[in-house]
Amino acid sequence: MEGIDFAVIDSQRRERTGYGEVVYCAGKTLDQAEAIILKMREEKLPVLATRAEKALAERLRSSCPEAEYDELSRIITVAPAPRPAPAGLVAVVAAGTSDLPVAREAALTAEFLGSRVESIADVGVAGIHRLFSRLEDIRRARVVVAVAGMEGALAGVIAGLVAVPVIAVPTSVGYGASFGGLAALLSMLNSCSPGVSVVNIDNGFGAGYQANLINRLASGGDSGGNTNHRPHGPH
Repeated sequence: MEGIDFAVIDSQRRERTGYGEVVYCAGKTLDQAEAIILKMREEKLPVLATRAEKALAERLRSSCPEAEYDELSRIITVAPAPRPAPAGLVAVVAAGTSDLPVAREAALTAEFLGSRVESIADVGVAGIHRLFSRLEDIRRARVVVAVAGMEGALAGVIAGLVAVPVIAVPTSVGYGASFGGLAALLSMLNSCSPGVSVVNIDNGFGAGYQANLINRLASGGDSGGNTNHRPHGPH
């Protein structure tokens, strides 16, 4: 493990779990987040940094020009070289445009870890014909990430239409009685459709990580190199 004065970089996580450590930037100062990313780059570790502000990405332009920033998802990546060949297929399905930041976080996470991803937007149950028009595309996937706020009905509907695991992501989108995503979370947890698992509110990263694990196993892969250990969360 490699240390700086306020954090310890887990440089062996890839050997234990198949994937490297992830940097969760929320709650860290710009100096702290930048130092962790640069230390990982120095150690030649791939960098996936979530919930990163644009100011951090702008700082990294001079010190780490290969870093890429996606403003919608607030993800910074410094890709491994060579990048893993995309495997299988993950469908990331968003109920509405307001759910796209969380859906994008899930999609970029799964892509970074080696999955092929198809993103499908604005197919919520209020216009369910739009979902049915993309059903053939969704059914091609080995795992589906369903991202929805409001009452969170999308995940249960999809699970009743496909033969693969569905990872439900409740978002904090909605009016007052949605209680910041709690209504969608409880709806997804209480889905009568089998095959639905649920991550925390707005946790696109967690859904993308889990979707990649399922997809790699279903594709005959080894989840990036090691399937004997339970994966660890972000730094």
